[in-house]
Amino acid sequence: MTQGSPQGSTQEPGPDRSGRTTADTVLDLFEQQVRDTPRDHALIAGADSLTYGQLDARANRLAYHLIADGLPPGAVVAVGTARRTEIVIALLAALKAGGAYAVIDVESPFAGQRQLAALNPYVLLTDAAHHARLDDGSALHVIRLGAEAAETSARSTEAPTRPEPGATAAVLFTGASFPRAVPVGHARLLAAHQAWTKVVRPVAGDRHLITQSPALTPFAAGWTGVLCSGGALVVPERTPWTPEGVRRAIEAEQVGVVHTDPAGAARLLVRDTGAAGTGAAPQGGARGRRDVDPALRWLRLVTVTGDRLFLDEQDALQSSLRAGARVLNVYGPTEAAGIGTWFELSQLARPLDHPERLSLIGTPFPGCAADARDGQLRLTPPGGGDALPTGDLARLRPDGLWEFRGRRRDRITLADGALDPHELEGVIRGHPDIGAALVAEIPLDESGATRLVAHVAPPAGTRSWPHAADLPDGGQLREHLAGEVDPARLPQAVIRLRALPRNRGGQENREALPQPVLTAKQGRGAGGSGKYTPAGSGAPTPFGVVGCAIPFLIGTGLIFFILSKIFWPGSTDLSGVPSPWDFLFFVLYLFEGASFAAGLVFLFAGHALMRRHGPGRGPGKSPGLTRAAHLAVVYLLIAWWPQDNFYRLAAKHDWPLQAALVYAFNIPLMLAAVLLAFYVTRTPPSPFDFEEAGESDGASVR
Repeated sequence: MTQGSPQGSTQEPGPDRSGRTTADTVLDLFEQQVRDTPRDHALIAGADSLTYGQLDARANRLAYHLIADGLPPGAVVAVGTARRTEIVIALLAALKAGGAYAVIDVESPFAGQRQLAALNPYVLLTDAAHHARLDDGSALHVIRLGAEAAETSARSTEAPTRPEPGATAAVLFTGASFPRAVPVGHARLLAAHQAWTKVVRPVAGDRHLITQSPALTPFAAGWTGVLCSGGALVVPERTPWTPEGVRRAIEAEQVGVVHTDPAGAARLLVRDTGAAGTGAAPQGGARGRRDVDPALRWLRLVTVTGDRLFLDEQDALQSSLRAGARVLNVYGPTEAAGIGTWFELSQLARPLDHPERLSLIGTPFPGCAADARDGQLRLTPPGGGDALPTGDLARLRPDGLWEFRGRRRDRITLADGALDPHELEGVIRGHPDIGAALVAEIPLDESGATRLVAHVAPPAGTRSWPHAADLPDGGQLREHLAGEVDPARLPQAVIRLRALPRNRGGQENREALPQPVLTAKQGRGAGGSGKYTPAGSGAPTPFGVVGCAIPFLIGTGLIFFILSKIFWPGSTDLSGVPSPWDFLFFVLYLFEGASFAAGLVFLFAGHALMRRHGPGRGPGKSPGLTRAAHLAVVYLLIAWWPQDNFYRLAAKHDWPLQAALVYAFNIPLMLAAVLLAFYVTRTPPSPFDFEEAGESDGASVR
């Protein structure tokens, strides 16, 4: 376990207005930094950047405003705004006024309303736009930061005289889909910060970036690791972080420390691994030097928290950084202010086999302790107290490192006993084309029968077209698992995803896995199994498609051929065409009529189908682009019949009419084809798409 003394401000806090000379709270540490380095950057947000002195002054003004509003000691101040500079100011003001803070999720109004209902705060600090989204009609006391800015700015910039802090410093929220409120006291918040600094070894002047939502523990408690150690916190000016925004900020602001979740770390650090199916790792430079992204050259530390991180994933992250940089896998429940255990590769005594199966969470932070009871991990939080049952499974390895083994809530009950899917998912990840896997129990039919289904996604950074095309089908996966897994516990079906769904806290979300309707189907002998299909329907076969298409082409073509003779005389007149060319032109008219009919059908039904299959969602796609692509397909289908007939009936040297036809048909057809090509190539990955394919060995869905 690698440790060292903090390299930030090492001075003992000087006396404040209350006469205290020791750091009783994280607020004392922050105010010491204000006295030591008032002109250093505290928040970096473009035009909204603040030095320590400016941040402290604004927090003092808002604290006086809260005190004048009648905030009782220890009362909870809810902070509901999207601007992170305002969030930091507000939580500091709540502490300075003798209250406790809680950051509300304004990106999801439903979650935010649930948080407010659980808190019952004294006051909500927000702005007009978010007040409207969070208002549930409960007559909650509200201070609008924008509307009361003039009154707040007129107050004193001196630190108010603080009462003795109450029992609670902050109310943190778990990252689950339905967040749970967790009160955290001043002593625990301070102990968590002190434990953090002993492991992370922050340097005064470090620039930190936290990618997670402010409503989550990594930000709501993690700000102390930055502002209480002399660092600067880089935050977005207005909107939440995006992957490209994070990368640009790291390069532009020379960020040295990034705090993120496994998916965010992979998006940032793991580069494309080459063409589809190659599985090649990023190539090094001359003499085998690692090829580091120049935008990330300032990074010296990446901390990853929020979900399991497998050993091979951590190694890939480490390999993407410059020599000497660190990657920490941090495990800690909200009850412990996000602190519990930590692991980095240097803790390994020797290389380990099957790193794709192992998720190591290392050793406890200083001041914490870990033990396992009936396989469940229990953590003693920083600063002491009763051991907290985490609900997670773990074991202490012979080398003294803790290994994460899954979650109790994910346990599946089978006929031959309980199955903890984490171990099976690790074995599945051993397939070279699989980067992530979740195994779930899915209903087979209305009788209550179930089957095990493996949801798999490609490794981060892999390029393939179509997306996830290299993932194995059911037969290939069973071949990979043969001899490693009990045959009775093999997944009976495989769903191939572009990415596994994750919840607001960054955890792989089993509840959001695709849940297609299952219909029972008789197997073709022993070992046969059903497959995913819409209720009451089967998967279309090539013979079925051809069998339906031929009558459609002939029927609609004949109908349009007859209608053309009635309503457009001469357009389909073949009396002057010699044989066999008259028959060939007759077939052409059939196809043109069928294409026109298909275009009409697609005009009314095609847009819904395109939206259902996801091409209108995600980066680079918008509902407007989907609508434009839909109309382009319609035009490509409909235009051939009128175009052919207009050209046939037009005089060869009628140049005005010929030019009008070119601009009415030819050029729009080209533009429609270009638009459709752009649309198809810009299709974004969707975490909820899955493919069906034929059965393999009479067994599985792909």
